[in-house]
Amino acid sequence: MSGYFFVSALVSFWEVRAIKENRINEEIRDKELRVIDEDGTMLGIKSRDEALELAEERNLDLVLISPNADPPVCRILDYGKYRYEAQKREKDAKKKQKTIQVKEIRLSTFIEEHDIQVKANTASKFLMDGDKVKVSLRFRGRELGHTDLGREVMSKFIELTQDVSTVEKQPAMEGRSLTMFLAPKSEKEREKAAKNANNSEEE
Repeated sequence: MSGYFFVSALVSFWEVRAIKENRINEEIRDKELRVIDEDGTMLGIKSRDEALELAEERNLDLVLISPNADPPVCRILDYGKYRYEAQKREKDAKKKQKTIQVKEIRLSTFIEEHDIQVKANTASKFLMDGDKVKVSLRFRGRELGHTDLGREVMSKFIELTQDVSTVEKQPAMEGRSLTMFLAPKSEKEREKAAKNANNSEEE
């Protein structure tokens, strides 16, 4: 039974590898092979010629899936079909992968209440989509002498987006700009924040 699970693990590992790297049929040089049938049945240890003959009888291919095992493991299957299906699965997986982008929101030292609310709503949408947000505030002219006002604006922005964000990088000066980075909260963190907010309202 342990041998069965060992081979099953090898098969699962092989399924995520690039199939083109595997040797097939006459390319296999090992004299003895552990052979798995097309339905996953373990056929035991066979000579190379016996394994090739079995594959030929089924009008299928003999594919080396674990060359470093002792003895090496092969599987009988339709190589062309399997390669096509594996490539299709790989393409589908790539389509489902979310590429995290960094969106930028720009603020100003004397931004109006309505404007900061609008920008906070925009940032929240980005964060809900799984993207990160870079928030920047550029000091113009004499404003550079009042960076404390800029930090107050940043604090207000953090407060407005706190339900969906965590501060990945605290506000820090970069040249004449104050910048920070917000990352999206996980679904569990958002649920917890909403629950805490409801409890506070009830109290």
